[in-house]
Amino acid sequence: MKAKASFASKFWVGVLVFSLCALAARAQQQESQDAKAQEMVRVAMKTELDASRDDHSHWEYKDTYRNAEGESIFRVVETAKGALKKKIEHNGRSLNDAELKQEDARIETFVHDPAQQAKQRKDGAQDDKRAEDLLRMLPDAFLWKVVNDSGEAVTLGFVPNPEFNPPTMESRVFASMAGEIVVDKDQHRIQTIKGKLTDDVKFGFGLFGRMKKGGTFEIERRELAPKIWQITESHVHIEGKALLFKTIGEQEDDVKSEFRRTPAETTLEQAAEKLKGEPVSLSARR
Repeated sequence: MKAKASFASKFWVGVLVFSLCALAARAQQQESQDAKAQEMVRVAMKTELDASRDDHSHWEYKDTYRNAEGESIFRVVETAKGALKKKIEHNGRSLNDAELKQEDARIETFVHDPAQQAKQRKDGAQDDKRAEDLLRMLPDAFLWKVVNDSGEAVTLGFVPNPEFNPPTMESRVFASMAGEIVVDKDQHRIQTIKGKLTDDVKFGFGLFGRMKKGGTFEIERRELAPKIWQITESHVHIEGKALLFKTIGEQEDDVKSEFRRTPAETTLEQAAEKLKGEPVSLSARR
């Protein structure tokens, strides 16, 4: 399994948060299927799955992550054996020497712990499998139409397909989305995908959980090298209640930048040594 997250896996991260506590009630839409638009989605879906299978590249990048606890900046180095991640800033403050040493110690522990590495690979494989299953449903779970065609890219709108019978909880929530995707027409690659929860999502008649209508996710991607696409931004914003009284929420923004190719032969030890130079090297590149 690749150490880095595939498009399908990252796409699943955007969708998964909607299934934390819910069985979705699908919206009944009075729209018909546009066979041409559906076929474009089917080709893009197959292209993405094939590309994910064939892409063995790894990357180093800056990761700016924001949630309810604030904003953190990380440096990430992917390798064939796993991915290492070092926090260097939090809420606009650079980590001090003691905190950076703690980060380095945590990374060293991972580098020399096969059990942690195996768990990372297992978790990634499970995410990839769930994501692949959902991505395969994409053409049939929704009713598709062409919204705009610029010549270079086409925007396709989607709403829930009332005739689709989702087999799992995740796919039921997945099938309750509405939104748009933008597909590069030359390469048949998905550039962006935006979705919104079409109804309040309840289970146990709302006693045990409810996700509020209007929750959104957005994924943006770009081509880093010829025919190699990566997620550069993901945004997830939902609210709700779970377990009777507990308020839940997912307010999450993740922006990746400063991508550089990691040499294929890079080891975990070499990646850890490279990260020990942060944040000095980050400051030098600003």
